[in-house]
Amino acid sequence: MTEVVQTPSAFTPRVFSGIQPSGGLTLGNYLGAIKRFVDMQGQYDQTIYCMVDLHAITVWQDPEKLRHATRELCAGFIASGIDPKQSILFNQSRVPEHAQLAWIFNCVARMGWMQRMTQWKDKAGKNQQNASLGLFAYPALMAADILIYHATHVPVGEDQKQHLELTRDIAIKFNNDFKVDFFPITEPVIEGAATRVMSLRDGSKKMSKSDPSDASRINMTDDADKIATKIRKAKTDPDGLPSEVDGLEGRPEARNLVNIYAALADTSVEAVLAEVGGLQFSEFKPKLSELAVAKLAPISGEMARLMQDTGEIDKILDLGAEQAREIATPVLKRTYEIVGMVGA
Repeated sequence: MTEVVQTPSAFTPRVFSGIQPSGGLTLGNYLGAIKRFVDMQGQYDQTIYCMVDLHAITVWQDPEKLRHATRELCAGFIASGIDPKQSILFNQSRVPEHAQLAWIFNCVARMGWMQRMTQWKDKAGKNQQNASLGLFAYPALMAADILIYHATHVPVGEDQKQHLELTRDIAIKFNNDFKVDFFPITEPVIEGAATRVMSLRDGSKKMSKSDPSDASRINMTDDADKIATKIRKAKTDPDGLPSEVDGLEGRPEARNLVNIYAALADTSVEAVLAEVGGLQFSEFKPKLSELAVAKLAPISGEMARLMQDTGEIDKILDLGAEQAREIATPVLKRTYEIVGMVGA
């Protein structure tokens, strides 16, 4: 099979990314995704950000909690700096073209591709026969989320890199199968000091809202006191901070806190260590706490304000869905024509 080679000018530069509204935004979501979403506004012709509620139901969700989480995630996006006048902001289920294109991609993707997905193996575990079909087919829907907008760039964390590679594989196979140059070969954007934020209680594990210990994470709804307390109690080691990056080797908790500081300060790990190298954690944690409170407390306050008027959030999501469908509808129509659907 000959690979389709595309030039960057073939498609309008467009950013797409999304987060699951499965309850509780964390610092990991903010630094690994939302902060970068905000930074990309204005840098590309179009930025499209989505609450991927269809992905959320690959595992069972309480309907009322899902509705609340979707609105809260939208509030988190806006409070963090995503401007609905600059970016398209909507929830995935409002744009049926995502699911329709996903079916086409289910027929393009191969079983072997899906079985190799490490997130499928991790989430299904040893009980794969009892996992939902949706969880298995998740990467094809993710590919549809991206390619229904002909997105050229997708900001993601390290843990989603394999899914982005599969999106590229699906686009290449579709283009080659039908001898077209229709879908872009999307570029993942994985950059920054904290693309993978780890637990405050165990630097070897990703910060997660599913961790039973609330002390393991900073929630984006935490107030200043909670943020400061969690950083003060974060697990560390007995040694002082190094002046060079190599000195963080084998010290996951130290690396995590330094990464968080660098990401919040919009600087590099090297620059942080040049400033704080030689300090003990008893001296570094107050600096990190002050920075985190300054950056995060205003976001949690604005989220709380926005959640007092969910009607306004719903209006934003209504408008975003209309804008998203204006892009998605002709892409799906052309896809159907290429595949051979009568009446497309």
